[in-house]
Amino acid sequence: MLISIITPTYNREKFLPAAIDSVLNQTYKNFELIIVDDGSTDNTPALMATYLEKDSRIKYLQQANQGQSVARNYALSIANGDFICFLDSDNYWPEDKLEKSIRAFESHPEVDIVYGDCITIDEQGNELHRSNMRRHSGNIAALLLKDNFVSMNTTMTRRKCFDEMGGMSGKRRVADDYDLWLKFSARFQFLYIPEFLAYYRVMENQISTNKKLRFDTNEKIILDFLEAYPDRLSSKQKKEGLCAFYCRKARHYAGVDKSEAYGALLSALKINPFSKDLWRTAARVILS
Repeated sequence: MLISIITPTYNREKFLPAAIDSVLNQTYKNFELIIVDDGSTDNTPALMATYLEKDSRIKYLQQANQGQSVARNYALSIANGDFICFLDSDNYWPEDKLEKSIRAFESHPEVDIVYGDCITIDEQGNELHRSNMRRHSGNIAALLLKDNFVSMNTTMTRRKCFDEMGGMSGKRRVADDYDLWLKFSARFQFLYIPEFLAYYRVMENQISTNKKLRFDTNEKIILDFLEAYPDRLSSKQKKEGLCAFYCRKARHYAGVDKSEAYGALLSALKINPFSKDLWRTAARVILS
């Protein structure tokens, strides 16, 4: 079975070789690596020329700077694989990532998306920790409302998911992965395997470190999902999911911005006033 690996990149010549080499060193060899250069102004084109000479499984596409969502959709439009994986250009994989994912599909033919855990590293590649959030399997839509626990760089997804429901929406500047997994959770089965399937690099200039932008965007994504799939979840599941999201937001802002924290608590109160989590969170915010 052919696996299509999609890597969008923008001015990441320093880290891109580690990502590419981790793919070329995979124990599972039947893959194509599609790299979409989103208008890089560094030495990425020259770097890629050396790799294109080295391995015919690599495809290099270039586009004007339009963002990760457009780059990923461009790659999806030419991908030939039975399965799709995403690897960001500043991250990399352990050598058995693809093999473990394929084995999981063979053992669980009923599932559509397989994913796992990450090892967090710093900009220099030093390991920071192996702690991961709680993850879930099966019909995960209700749980996914509370937080995005699907780590994109660890995923492998059946091609049919994209054929049936489309790719990245491109509606948001960040969190396009959360948007995708929520959409897929409306129809498809997920399987979490307790394996470290990616090295995730943390850097100061990452958009994902902007918590306010992340919370604001996630809220819009959640509300869009509930509007698009009104019958996917019960009224109780919607209330619990939204309340949990606003409580998480309130806990984050408790020691940072009290007005934001109280605003989030008010939103949670309107949705699910009898939630125990809400009142525990309220106490935490007040006492912080």
